Amino acid sequence: MSPTNPRNAMNDGILLELDRVDAFYGAAHILHGLSLQVRSGERVALVGRNGVGKTTVVNTILGLASLRGGQVRVGSQILLRPRPYNAAQNGVVVVPQGRRIVANLTVEENLLLGAATGRPGHWTVPRIYELFPILQERAHTPGTALSGGQQQMLAVGRALMANPSLILLDEPTEGLAPVIVDQLAVIFNQVAAQGTALLLIEQNMSLVVRVAERYYAMAKGAVIAQGAVHDSRESLQDLEAHVMV
Repeated sequence: MSPTNPRNAMNDGILLELDRVDAFYGAAHILHGLSLQVRSGERVALVGRNGVGKTTVVNTILGLASLRGGQVRVGSQILLRPRPYNAAQNGVVVVPQGRRIVANLTVEENLLLGAATGRPGHWTVPRIYELFPILQERAHTPGTALSGGQQQMLAVGRALMANPSLILLDEPTEGLAPVIVDQLAVIFNQVAAQGTALLLIEQNMSLVVRVAERYYAMAKGAVIAQGAVHDSRESLQDLEAHVMV
């Protein structure tokens, strides 16, 4: 297993913490002293333009980018060398950019993959079908035969099947029509209302103001601003200004 700090972190409600993280791909230095935190039940957004390092935050948590400074904490564990299984074991699940639905598996088989961690909880296939009725209608259809919006619902449902404490949503509205984005906003709020924390990595600021309670804004691999999100035109304009940096 990946080494962890021998002294577990206190049970203080923190589900995810990056503390002054420096991360690299090979010799390329991508994250520069980045810090962020998500607590139990929170809805947090990470915003910024393409190329500022938002997905690298996810990849650092999963150990796909090289952590060479600072530390990553997932649940109660401080990870010295993060690995993909560490996150899932500690209740943090990623809905990846591009959805990554497994080809040649049905909708229901894709959902069942999410339960592989064996974490107990209230999310089951019937509960997922209550949240996403279209998935029940197409349960025996190949997952990759779904529309883009339906595939995103499947990716979220698969993540919920792991009964996570926190879901990381990496650009969940990419390539989707506005009406589907509206549906996802409702769904994300329903998921949060049932106790699952969210880290929403997103450029669609109209979604952010409808879902998130607070935000971190990134530029050039670092957090440049943070604050509360309000569902208002002023808050939307403020966030859009950060994304343009």
